[in-house]
Amino acid sequence: MTEYYKNKKINKTKLLNFGFKKKNDTFIYNQPILDEQFNLTILVDTQGNVHTKLVETATNELYILHLVEDACGDFVGKVKKEYNDILERLYKECFEPDVFKTKQAQKLIEYIKERYSNELEFLWEKFANNAIVRRKDNLKWYAAFLTVSKEKLGFEDKTLAEIIDLRAENVDKIIDNKQIFPGYHMNKKHWITIILDGSVPLETIKTKIDESYELARNRKRGK
Repeated sequence: MTEYYKNKKINKTKLLNFGFKKKNDTFIYNQPILDEQFNLTILVDTQGNVHTKLVETATNELYILHLVEDACGDFVGKVKKEYNDILERLYKECFEPDVFKTKQAQKLIEYIKERYSNELEFLWEKFANNAIVRRKDNLKWYAAFLTVSKEKLGFEDKTLAEIIDLRAENVDKIIDNKQIFPGYHMNKKHWITIILDGSVPLETIKTKIDESYELARNRKRGK
C-alpha cells in the first residue's frame, strides 16, 4: 500500500474531515472493522508517512496476518479487504499529487492557483508525472507541467527535468533552443517549452503564463 502514497502530500483539512484527530504532530484515526472484531488505528505524520496498527478486540493483541503476502484463507482475506479498502479511501480522499519539486515549478503552480483559481489536473494514470492546467470557461489548456529527459529537448544529457509548456505567438521568433524550446508533445507552431531550472527568470515565465491564458480565451472547448 505504500505505493499509493508515493509522490503524494497530505491535505490536513481533508484528514480532519475524514475523521482523524490531531495530537501534537500526528493525525490519528480509529475504526473498528470486520464487525468490530478488530480495531484499526492509522497514524499519519506531517510528512505524510502512514503507519497502521490492527488489534484484535477480544484479546487486545496485535494482528499481522493481513500484512503477510502469502497468508490466505477466507477470514484473512476478509480482514485484508476491509483494511485495504480503508487505506485506499484514505489515499483517494486525503492525499494530493506532489510531483513537481523545483522551486520554480512550485511557485508557478501557486501563482496559477492564486491568479486564476486553477489546479493541476493529472489526466493520465500511466504518466503520473504529467499534469495540465486549463481555463474554467472553455476548458482549454493553457499550461502543462511535465517531467522529461533533457535528451528529448535536444540535449545529450539524459537527466530528468521539470518543464512547462505554454501557448505563445510568434513561436519561431522566440525559440532559441537554449532557454525557450519548441513545445514538447504539443503543436510546435503554437506552443513553447521552458525548463524550470532557473535559467529563465520566474517573472518572465509568469508573464508568458498570462499570455498563454489569454491565447486560450477564444478557443473552443477542449485541448
